[in-house]
Amino acid sequence: MFAATLAAADPALAAGGPHVIDDSEVETPGDCHLETWAAHASGDQWLGNIGAGCTPEALPMLEIGGMVTHARAPGFDDTHVGIASKLTLRPADTGLGVALAGSLGYGLDRSRLETASLIGAVTVPVSEALRFNFNAGWIWTEAGRGSEAFGGAQAELSVGSGITLMAEGFARDHGNAGGQAGLRWTSPDGRVDLDLLAGLFGDGESPTSAALGLTVRF
Repeated sequence: MFAATLAAADPALAAGGPHVIDDSEVETPGDCHLETWAAHASGDQWLGNIGAGCTPEALPMLEIGGMVTHARAPGFDDTHVGIASKLTLRPADTGLGVALAGSLGYGLDRSRLETASLIGAVTVPVSEALRFNFNAGWIWTEAGRGSEAFGGAQAELSVGSGITLMAEGFARDHGNAGGQAGLRWTSPDGRVDLDLLAGLFGDGESPTSAALGLTVRF
């Protein structure tokens, strides 16, 4: 089930908006962001997320955040709250970015710990316009299939006028490999991102999905 599975997995893996693959970068030191997004999948399944993250000036390599995620499908309604952090071990501007990200999610409806993750992220900036992101790690879901390995890759291509094209693929231990593609518009001051994505087998089972996201930095 798309809603049940992604409600568990996405807070662990969110890479800015509704992206699944993470990069190695943290928020600008001293800044915070608020991100909201919603996704719909075949079978009348919905997933909504609102989250925030900050990087302290005193700890410029560490981003700390939290989120609330609500999933709904026929016969299913669930809300999670979670915390997440990402530590950059090597900045991407050195030519190879490396980070470690982790999260925990608590299910309000079942009053129990529902999710956990530990993901390594690598960013390879090929040029100013093109970069690749790679993820590998572990995710756990109490309501899903327990512990699973996770891996995937993403390509981002800037085409000018604030537009970035994105394509990503990913897989878990079960189901079909999934993927998403779409675009991101970034405002001239870099403070606002708008994401539009379409996907296949985002949870390994649901054939199609679409997502819209908005991120504001302050």
